[in-house]
Amino acid sequence: MNSLEIIRLMNREDRKVAAAVEREVPAIARAVDAIVQALRSGGRLIYVGAGSSGRLAILDAAECQPTFGISRETVQALIAGGRRAITSAVEGAEDSVKNAVKDLRRAKLSRRDVVVGVAASATTPYVLGAVKYAKKKGAATIGVAANREGQLRKLTDIFIAPEVGPEVLTGSTRLKAGTAQKMVLNMLSTAAMVEMGHAYENLLIDMEMTNQKLEGRAVRILQAASGKSVSAAEHALRSAGHNMRVGLIMLRRGVDAAAARKLLAKAKGNLRAALGE
Repeated sequence: MNSLEIIRLMNREDRKVAAAVEREVPAIARAVDAIVQALRSGGRLIYVGAGSSGRLAILDAAECQPTFGISRETVQALIAGGRRAITSAVEGAEDSVKNAVKDLRRAKLSRRDVVVGVAASATTPYVLGAVKYAKKKGAATIGVAANREGQLRKLTDIFIAPEVGPEVLTGSTRLKAGTAQKMVLNMLSTAAMVEMGHAYENLLIDMEMTNQKLEGRAVRILQAASGKSVSAAEHALRSAGHNMRVGLIMLRRGVDAAAARKLLAKAKGNLRAALGE
């Protein structure tokens, strides 16, 4: 095949991914409910994976803090082989059940947490060991895989397995299987955070503003949510100490920052209630 033929083949195969994920939507929704229940009880979402699956989990966990303004502890990921495995292959790391238990002990896993084991094959010893230990501790368990016949299905409370079919390169699960896993992880974390109130309608309301680009985005969000001018949104954001929730209350209810904070505190952090909706 020439380059164009290879790419067309890959593109045809990738079209199967969304359909495979769609078939798992009911299980994904149940998983989101379990995650929300854990978070509301003071627990955490802990991903566990190895290789490509582990790196996808690391990516999803890393994005949650700046996107939703939560603590780094709330959503975290453990990868077989530790930090070094994020950028390089660590030989034999995924075969260690002992290290999975050790890593979860170090994370101080409790029964309030929910553990999501991510393994395309559904047979990775590190992930299976982590799930077994989580069940022993009484934590909720979720499996994300591309193989319905692996052990992970029998071990987890909720099992999600988009079956994407053979890869273009046989056995290279960083392709369709990896894309499917990325889509599922996006759904799990995003839907859970929305249900936890970390969005207003379809707008990010708790994102961290760590650069000028994000400050500009925050102004546009406040403008869109309030219908006010750019200058009014900029003023509100500055006066609110870059707290978007406080800024939106100021804009929508015509109050100053101090009054907006009182309204938010009275509503126990519920933005819609503070807005009088």
